[in-house]
Amino acid sequence: MATITVEDRNGERKTLTIPANSKQNLMESLKEAGYRILATCGGIALCATCLIEVLQGAEQLPGPTGAELDMLDILPHTASGDRLSCQLWNNQIPDGLTIRLKGDEHS
Repeated sequence: MATITVEDRNGERKTLTIPANSKQNLMESLKEAGYRILATCGGIALCATCLIEVLQGAEQLPGPTGAELDMLDILPHTASGDRLSCQLWNNQIPDGLTIRLKGDEHS
């Protein structure tokens, strides 16, 4: 279990406890917590509507998958700390991680 800080699209920060469930990804946990994430592709790294910026703790995360890198490479205006939350499994999330939501929330 990890406690993370989530900055929403309005700049408001809240803490969120993430269960160490290896069958759930960070995108799903964020949606369950009430954050609006479109998730058009259903979590297979094809739409980037779950895009986040890792503000603190990036060095403790595993590197991006090939599919994630492919998507990040074609997106305009990405930063080095950007990740797809659908590609980060809850059992990989370190305590103290701080993220900012960046992806689309509307269809």
